Amino acid sequence: MLTYQAKPPQQAATKGRHRRPARGKTLSLARLQWQVQTGFLTLLMIMALAGQVIAADVRPFFGRYQGSLEVPNPDGSKEQRDATVRIGPLANSDDGFYVQWTTTSLKKDGRRKTKSYNVEFQPTERADIFAAAMKRNVFGHTVQLDPMKGEPYVWGRIIGDTLTVFSMFIGPNGDYEMQQYDRTLAEGGLDLVYSSHRNGFPRKELKTFLERR
Repeated sequence: MLTYQAKPPQQAATKGRHRRPARGKTLSLARLQWQVQTGFLTLLMIMALAGQVIAADVRPFFGRYQGSLEVPNPDGSKEQRDATVRIGPLANSDDGFYVQWTTTSLKKDGRRKTKSYNVEFQPTERADIFAAAMKRNVFGHTVQLDPMKGEPYVWGRIIGDTLTVFSMFIGPNGDYEMQQYDRTLAEGGLDLVYSSHRNGFPRKELKTFLERR
């Protein structure tokens, strides 16, 4: 009789011991689900950040530069030209910048001829390449010029310490000309290398140093 009465407490204790591990399993499962969800969200954030394009840093080029160069004429003579370049941030853009360059030449008759260009650049989906916006459309947005209308198609690129501006022209007969301005950071200023090609054949190359002012 005493033996019969002692069994129910043992069974109750056994049942109690089974209930506690069941609750532990539930907590472990919930914790595992939370860890999986957190890991998945972290993975999504990493993938999103990896897909973002980080534009090359153009700020080291900001400044005003000045110098001179000799330009050969078709008759074999040389023409002296003064060159000024300004590079700076756009007021209405966090990542955009402008490049302005001016050349002034002294003619044989004493006249001074000045040409000035100003191009605004905006980042693209490719980190080191910048699109040029040289005119405004009917909506007030800056857009590229149309090379099919004889207008230059311009874009920029930064590789290391060199900021390059490319300009492509298409002539009335379909010939094309590429102009390339390589401006490389140097002590005290910029090393400028200008080259031009027509239909893939080199036409001209000029080099000079522009002092930072």
